[in-house]
Amino acid sequence: MSSSRGGVDVVTEALAELHGRYGALSEGRVADYIPQLAFADRDCFGLALMSMDGHGYRAGRCGVSFTLQSLTKPFVLALVLAELGADEVRRSVGAEPSGEAYNAISLDAVTGRPANPMINAGAIAVTALVPATGPGERFARILECLGRFAGRALYVDEDVYRSEVATGDRNRALAYLMRGTGVLRGDPGESVDTYFRQCAVRATVTDLAVMGATLANGGINPVTRERVVPEPVAVQVLSVMAMCGMYDAAGSWMLNVGLPAKSGVSGGLVAVSPDRFGIAVHSPPLDAVGNPVRGVAALRELSERFGLHLMRNAAPGAPTVPLSTTTNGGRIALIVAQGRLDFTAAERVLFALEQRRAGAPGAIVLALERVSGMDSSAKAMLERALTLLMEAGHDVTVVGDLPFRTHGTWKRSTDRAQALTAAERALPAVQDRHRDPDGNR
Repeated sequence: MSSSRGGVDVVTEALAELHGRYGALSEGRVADYIPQLAFADRDCFGLALMSMDGHGYRAGRCGVSFTLQSLTKPFVLALVLAELGADEVRRSVGAEPSGEAYNAISLDAVTGRPANPMINAGAIAVTALVPATGPGERFARILECLGRFAGRALYVDEDVYRSEVATGDRNRALAYLMRGTGVLRGDPGESVDTYFRQCAVRATVTDLAVMGATLANGGINPVTRERVVPEPVAVQVLSVMAMCGMYDAAGSWMLNVGLPAKSGVSGGLVAVSPDRFGIAVHSPPLDAVGNPVRGVAALRELSERFGLHLMRNAAPGAPTVPLSTTTNGGRIALIVAQGRLDFTAAERVLFALEQRRAGAPGAIVLALERVSGMDSSAKAMLERALTLLMEAGHDVTVVGDLPFRTHGTWKRSTDRAQALTAAERALPAVQDRHRDPDGNR
């Protein structure tokens, strides 16, 4: 992982400032319901950020490993969604905020399903869904998946695992209740044991930032460049994190911070700014609902300072359509697009194209050589618009080598000037095809 050095490293400076400011917070309690967690250093505090380009930034104690606990939940959910699909997962677990503690008995009175995959009952149900021939293979698949998200092999803290086994009767009770409602697949004891091992996997705050960044990057690890899960799965997981990731403080978190996030009782917290970065914090003292006090405070300020809230209006960029003009007496239209095209940008291009579709057939040159990329929605929108233009009788040429999902029947060119010259030559044929029997156009 690279880290910016030298020059003006504003990101590291900001993380260091937050570390200095909130490291002095003394509120919160270190979790002790799992006895081994009580040995954590309450003064440990680290922050790490990983960008989409694999640039890493850190402040504080980022090399200290800790057990991920509930932080494993979104990543195991991603594994199961990728393997089984959302419909199959929803048969066993819902996707609604529970408004209750992470270990609450939160089963739907009608379906028997847990409220969501981010509380313990839901996570146990999801763990049991991991396809495998037995518990050994199931956990091996989970550990491998967590390692792929982190970009390196992770391991289990056996002391914490044994501590969880010795004190995990409430989780066992949840598993047996779900077995009674028909929601939990397999043996409840084996399912809970696998879940205990999953929670006892160790990682650093830097690892956790990479894991968050992999979700932010549509399922591609920005360090290893490996696709870990499909993009639709990453979107689904981030949606669940946004609604349910911070337990019964999920509402206030989204209101004040506005980023999908997940916390764990060992003091870890991961937040995701989609298509920007993953950021993680480790600080063992927890507030009353089980979220790290320093982590919540630091990320709230970071979100406010850099305008990271998901609902915030994005800053305007360069115009998507810097040029839309006609030549040859209005019979040839040139429309130039630039930047990356998503739904909003594609709509602007479509609006310019639509002005031509309603008029008499002519020639249209759509110049995309300055477009850096298109998401799937933009491709689908443009393909349909170009098809409609062709069906209306227009001669259409696309300049640029961006791949569309389909080939279409429009012409292609790599040179705008040549495309305009060819469009001028094609005009007589276009007009001949659309004369009526009286010679009127």
